[in-house]
Formats: sequence, C-alpha cells, structure tokens
Amino acid sequence: IVAIGTRLSDFTTASKTAFANPKVRFINLNIKELDAGKTRGLALVADARETLREWLDHAGRVDRSYRQSLERWKSRWEREVERLFSLGQGPPPAQSEVIGAVSRSTHPRDVVVCAAGSLPGDLHKLWPARDPKSYHLEYGYSCMGYEIAGGLGVKMADPSREVYVMVGDGSYLMMSSEIITSIQENCKLNLVVLDNHGFASIGGLSKSLGSGGFGTDYRRRDPATGGLDGPLLKVDFAANAASLGARTRKVSGLDELEEALQEARDQDGTTVTVVEVDKELGVPGYDSWWDVAVAEVSSMEAVKKARQEYEESRRKERHLL
Repeated sequence: IVAIGTRLSDFTTASKTAFANPKVRFINLNIKELDAGKTRGLALVADARETLREWLDHAGRVDRSYRQSLERWKSRWEREVERLFSLGQGPPPAQSEVIGAVSRSTHPRDVVVCAAGSLPGDLHKLWPARDPKSYHLEYGYSCMGYEIAGGLGVKMADPSREVYVMVGDGSYLMMSSEIITSIQENCKLNLVVLDNHGFASIGGLSKSLGSGGFGTDYRRRDPATGGLDGPLLKVDFAANAASLGARTRKVSGLDELEEALQEARDQDGTTVTVVEVDKELGVPGYDSWWDVAVAEVSSMEAVKKARQEYEESRRKERHLL
C-alpha cells in the first residue's frame, strides 16, 4: 500500500482493522517524519508532488487484469453512490439524497465546506470532487460550529468560487452568528442546513453502544418523568437565519431543494436553504469500524451485548507501530 500525504489516522484505517492481510506492506510518502514512519512502512520524508514525478519516470505499466479489477470496483462503487443519491425517500429525503442534489447543483470549481456530525463521513464516501480545491472538510477534531466560519474563510481566500456550506442543525446552532460577518464583509455563502431535530451522528453512535441515543434529540423534558422524551422542539432555522440578514428558504423535497440552490446561485448575498432530512436513514458503514469503547459494567442488556461485540471487533485490530 502506497500512502501519500495521509496521517493513517483512526478514521482512515478503520481503527486499524482495514489492513488485516498479514502480508501487507506500506510505503509512506509524507512531508512529516512522524506520519511517514507509521505502520512499519518504508518512510519517504519528502514533498509528494516532486517524489511522484520521479516515481512516474521509473514506473512500469500496471498489469491489465489488475487495471480491469480496479475498474470493476470503481464502477460498482459509482452504482452504489447513484443508488444512495436516488433512494426516492420521503419527504423528508435521506441525507445522502440531499448530498446528491447539492452535487448536481454545483459546478466543478465550487467548494463544499463541512466539519462535524454524520455529514463528513457521508461526504467522504459520496462527494465527487472535480477540482483540487473544491472539497474543504475538517476531519481532525470534528469541530462543531466550524462550518460557517470556515466557509467564510474559503470565500475570502478565493472570491471567484461559489462556496456551499453543508451543516447539520446541531452544528448550525453552535455558531450561526458568522452569517452576520459574511453579510458585513460582502462574502456570499450558500448554506444548506440539514434539519434532523438533534444530533444524528452521536445519536447513532450512542444507539450502537447500547445507550439508546440518550439526549440526542431536541425534545422537551417531560415534567412527569423528568426524562428527555417529551415533544420535539421545533426550531425555525429559516427564521433564525433571516433575522441575521440572510435570504432564506425552507424546502421539503429534492426538486424544491435544487430549485432553491439555483436561486441561491443567482443571488449576490448569503442564502440559507433549510431542508428536513430523515434521521434514521444513514449511509452504511460498509467494512469500516470505529473503536469507541463501550461500558464494561452496565445493568442494560443492550450495553452488555454491545460490549461483547466491541471486544470481538477489537481483536481484528492490527497495531503496526
């Protein structure tokens, strides 16, 4: 495996379970010595572009059968992406369908910006980047609230590009105030707010750990039981964004969404398009696994079962130092 410019992080390696073949070997090309030395690989500490130029001067041809195998896998994945873009769900649509609608509405030089929640993982799998600078995501620390401020920075760096900020409702509420700054500085942003009434990413993780998604829906506290299982708290994100000076529109289906995105493109100021999405219908994890510890001691049967599955999955990790 040739690893170019990657930190071989937990995210990339599926918590060290992605490379289970005992014969696997690595060549790590990275400008940072620490990352080049991971996985007991051959460490090449150098600039990626210059090194690849030298490699290509000496590279042989790839075997035809190997190339055909890659083409089959690529075609298979493209069909899966198209399936997820066209589920025919709802309304409300699935999050993957919203990503597909935004992708169809953008041009090659447009930039998509995102940071936290389930969106980065879904974009990582599904977004068809068509320009080296068209994909700006913050993976390292899952910084909630980064999206709008980050989009503002992207627009200031290159005003000639249309910037599409995709943000979940939970992350939007962390720092929506930067909408005002975008208007103050005349830096147009196209915001797409995906409303699933809470924190879908951490809610899904909580459920997978047997904890039932506690506290991850926007719900009123039930005065009788004290639990967070009352009616949904409905937040009017379009009205909120409008109060900050943005042009806003709330849509319910994909046709409306694509129409709103075209309208936003034709505007000369920041716009916010709000679309409700299905909280339960997520993009599969496929063969990926994330090492998130489960409580060792619990009276809940769901947690006990999750702990057992966690222990089984941990045995598949390969710690290549």
